[in-house]
Amino acid sequence: MSPDDDGSVAADGRYVTGSGRRRQAADPGVPDSLRRELVNELTTARSLARDTPDAARTRVEDAEVALGERGDPWWEPTSDGQRVRLAATMRALLRHRRPEATICPSDAARVTGGESWRDLMGTAREVAAELSRAGVIAVRQHGSDVDVATATGPIRLARGPDW
Repeated sequence: MSPDDDGSVAADGRYVTGSGRRRQAADPGVPDSLRRELVNELTTARSLARDTPDAARTRVEDAEVALGERGDPWWEPTSDGQRVRLAATMRALLRHRRPEATICPSDAARVTGGESWRDLMGTAREVAAELSRAGVIAVRQHGSDVDVATATGPIRLARGPDW
């Protein structure tokens, strides 16, 4: 659960118990600035649940997966679980920021990989390519849309045409 919940944390830090339920705790390896942004997105998404439950559900799930509260346990990451978490992080960060804002794929890698984030950069670019092909995000370089498979150097991710 997020730091703003009042649950008790297990001694190993992996689970939080609250409201009679045991859930995965947030990944402590998420950098503080990105953690705050994702917690803010989660709070915003939860507040929208009354008015737009379907849209809020997707936002809540993305933010919880990004924080490590849902999905594969962050302490035993799998390749598939990391890909899911990278995609959820990209969507959650883009949702939380201004519509015209961009993110760096390394932001998602830092959230998912902790201190080993550099090892995930290739996978982050692959996940960005998949989301780009689906129209969910746009991959940009120097302000222009590019194909991530052929782009060399730094890229940025933005909301795509089918956002």
